[in-house]
Amino acid sequence: MKKPLENKVAVVAGATRGAGRAIAEMLGAAGAIVYATGRSVRGQPSDIDRRETIEETAERITQAGGSGIAVRVDHTEPEQVKALFERIDREHNGRLDILVNDIWGGEKLTEWGTPFWEGSLGKALTMQKRAVHTHMITSYYGIPLLARRRSGLIIEVTDGYDYRYRGNLPYSLAKISVIHLAEAQAAELKSYGVTAVAVTPGFLRSEEMLDHFGVTEANWREAGKQDIHFLQSETPYFLGRGLAALAADPAHIEKTGKALTSWGLSDEYGLSDVDGNRPHWGKYAAENGF
Repeated sequence: MKKPLENKVAVVAGATRGAGRAIAEMLGAAGAIVYATGRSVRGQPSDIDRRETIEETAERITQAGGSGIAVRVDHTEPEQVKALFERIDREHNGRLDILVNDIWGGEKLTEWGTPFWEGSLGKALTMQKRAVHTHMITSYYGIPLLARRRSGLIIEVTDGYDYRYRGNLPYSLAKISVIHLAEAQAAELKSYGVTAVAVTPGFLRSEEMLDHFGVTEANWREAGKQDIHFLQSETPYFLGRGLAALAADPAHIEKTGKALTSWGLSDEYGLSDVDGNRPHWGKYAAENGF
């Protein structure tokens, strides 16, 4: 049986772990050829110094049923990004169907509880470079392939779906900028038939968050003793499944310019998380006043 994204070509920028890895895997499960990019490769981790690598992600994509291709790219370096898309142009005769911008890299840069003017300006600016500039650079070199074919989907992964303050000025600026980046790309790409959206997970049960609470996916509910809200968390695959469904939706252009959510995609496409749950962070947050 043909898979919905069979022979589609995707780039997931920031596919080393977390949401990026899960999105890449779920696109692969739907049959896509997925270029998984990031800075962490075996024997050479990034400065974030995590154990996950893009090679592992590529292997998971292939195991899921797609074709995973790991490419080490520092998306703050325009020439490296340019080379990535030139390679895709050569290898697939100019074909690119899905571009996912999931670069973050701000884990060690956010200074929670510190007023902007008392924090590190260097960290604040580096966060914008990693979390906003990388998205712009990647889109700059990726969009020509999409526009040339007058079709395709750009996904900007962020935190939140509105413009409210997120507890730290540099963090808020980075995450809100990505929402507007999707909106602005949608406006400029409207006549080319290319869809651009922003999307957010709820309380993401990523590898790093599990480590933060000292739990694993097998006993993650134990972390509820430290943070009751964590009981409403979701795996990265909840978002990944939703985005794979969106990419396979022939009417996704109707959503261009919008800020979508993992729980909203779950509602629309009837999806559950990998553990069978259907968490709804939006409803939970509204009920609890945040």
